[in-house]
Amino acid sequence: MTEPLDADALTARVGMLDDLARRSWSLVADHERALGRDPEAPASPSDTPGPRQRARELLDHVEGYLAPRARDLDAPLLVVLIGPTGSGKSTITNTLAGSLVSEPGVLRPTTRHAVVVAAPPDHAWATGADGPLAAIPAERLRHTSTGARPGIVLVDAPDIDSVEHDNRALADALLERSDLCLFVTTATRYADRVPWDVLARIAERGMPLLVVVNRMPPDASDQEHVLADVRAMLERAAIPVEVVLGIPEGALAADGPGLTGAAAASLTTRLDTLAADRDARRALAARALAGALAGIAPLATSIAADLETLAEDADRLRLRAVEDHAQELVLLLERVNGGDVLRGEVVAQWHSFVGADQVTRWFSSGIGRVRAALTTLVRGAPPAPVTAVERGVTDDLASLVVATADDAARRTADHWSADPDGMALLADHPALWAASPDLRERAALSLREWMASIASDVAATGATKRGVARGLSLGVNAGAVTIMLGVFAHTGGITGAEAGIAAATAYLNQKLMNALFGEAAVQEMIDHARDDLADRLRTLLDEERRRFDRLLPTVDTVRALSAELRAVA
Repeated sequence: MTEPLDADALTARVGMLDDLARRSWSLVADHERALGRDPEAPASPSDTPGPRQRARELLDHVEGYLAPRARDLDAPLLVVLIGPTGSGKSTITNTLAGSLVSEPGVLRPTTRHAVVVAAPPDHAWATGADGPLAAIPAERLRHTSTGARPGIVLVDAPDIDSVEHDNRALADALLERSDLCLFVTTATRYADRVPWDVLARIAERGMPLLVVVNRMPPDASDQEHVLADVRAMLERAAIPVEVVLGIPEGALAADGPGLTGAAAASLTTRLDTLAADRDARRALAARALAGALAGIAPLATSIAADLETLAEDADRLRLRAVEDHAQELVLLLERVNGGDVLRGEVVAQWHSFVGADQVTRWFSSGIGRVRAALTTLVRGAPPAPVTAVERGVTDDLASLVVATADDAARRTADHWSADPDGMALLADHPALWAASPDLRERAALSLREWMASIASDVAATGATKRGVARGLSLGVNAGAVTIMLGVFAHTGGITGAEAGIAAATAYLNQKLMNALFGEAAVQEMIDHARDDLADRLRTLLDEERRRFDRLLPTVDTVRALSAELRAVA
């Protein structure tokens, strides 16, 4: 037997469950919205219960029953009458109230609202902000104090097999919020599937249960046979029950809307005893609460499994986006390293500077002094077309980045559209089929920053060499361009006569920079610039990929919540 929890431990445990239930529902609901579905929409009657229904059930159970009951074991008991259509619940409700409070009808479903029989203070508690009926729409409840027993809130629920989905949903909600269930069926319908599905849920919740078999056959031996069969079915299904009561067909009171006093004596006595005995009510409430806490385990485990599946699905889609963008990044870096970003006219512009007569004669004469090289670069050569070359490289490389991101986006969108969840996510985000509209601007800014960092690297390297700093203060941007062009392959993407110009330009570039800084320093600057460019391109593609990531739940968060639910279970 489980050791009873003290009040503080009970409150702490229910508080923890409430937190887990809220977080589970929030996560599942957010994912449903991302898929374009309304998490609050009623489930279709044909729907198999899924993550949304289970997460909602846990939250409703915690907030509708566990939390109110844990706050006060002495609060009134909520007793619900549940059963299939035409089982006679309204008649039994009238019998327990001693007057007509729930109108029996000839139309089915008979009960379209829940009838609440409670003294005014008990009704105020049940429907108040912290009460078990707080979340039930007021228009679905009809209150009467006629025949109410202080300390007991008696509710006649809609039919559990109603043709109207809203009625079944209301019956389910009331069952989840109750301390004691009076399950009403008939001698001809007790073996129907729907009632046994509901009875299984009652057993799972550990709720105290009374079973009433109405409209029994007149013969005593037939009655005993039916009741024995009902008890045997309950035992085989492992559904604990306090009592199984049979009520003969036609046992109606001549002077009222209910049953005869003798037919319902055990029921009225049971409620009268609870109403008169505070300790008995408290004991039943504690028993119902303990059962409800234990009954959380299967539901919590199911939701944990739902969350793990959600994490796996998100992982699959996220990995697809990662792989697609990584493959396109590889192709982009190959094109950059192959020199595809250099148009022929850009190379020709720079060649007119480094290939000028003064520079050529300086190299051919074999002068190797740094000061002579600086003099030639700064004073003897024509003005360096730094701005034009930088703009050309920036425009070309930015265009290549956008084209690559377009290809990556289309790859991922194609793959996602083959997945039901991926297709649903894309439906509300058609922009994901192409690169971001502002990518060109972001790419150009990053490339300008890249060029500025090369200039800073050139200036810093020159400052450490005696006699170079003064010259570089005049030509540092030209030096940065030579390093920038050194990042790219000599003739990639260029054909014909332009390829010869590109090769000559690359040769002169290298000679010029080697003379200024030394071969090792130049190679170090080129390697650094190449790595920096690769990092920037990777960052731009990662930012594009994250547009897909943002539609998916954070897997670590989902898995951590799943682990917490399993720990609670």
